[in-house]
Amino acid sequence: MSNPKYQKLEDDEAATQNLLTSSEREPHKETEPLDNHAGRRATKGYGTTPQIPYTNQPNYGIMGAGATRTPNFQLPIEEPDHLWYSIFTMLCCCLPLGIAALVFSIQTREAYQRGDIAAGQRNSRLALILATTALGVGLVFIIVYIVLVVIMVNKIHNQQPPTGQ
Repeated sequence: MSNPKYQKLEDDEAATQNLLTSSEREPHKETEPLDNHAGRRATKGYGTTPQIPYTNQPNYGIMGAGATRTPNFQLPIEEPDHLWYSIFTMLCCCLPLGIAALVFSIQTREAYQRGDIAAGQRNSRLALILATTALGVGLVFIIVYIVLVVIMVNKIHNQQPPTGQ
């Protein structure tokens, strides 16, 4: 290889090897898949990072969020348990429906303490429906009672014999 052409060619190959990027010099390394984080349980507290959603979990982010925006992960809001409304309807309106509403409102509190938001929302809606139904049934009974009392009072006044004959 005493030929100068070959010498120059070998120098060019050495120069091109130095121009290779680090990804071309080092072999490809396998990274952890993103699905690995899906099984972790959410923790609350200061400084925690938002969780990666499950593969079948809907995205609660802003509609139309583009590639430049980060997704907005929001937890569902806890609904009220309607405990006082259930107690009021149990005591003042309709006892059986009020008791059922009270049971579902207590189950709502227990579900939220367990972290079962879906069961808490379902029980909250059932407690509200039962308490409202109990209020409606109680109002109907009160109205029917008032109407019957008025009818009975009018009937008693009409049956009295006229005085002075």
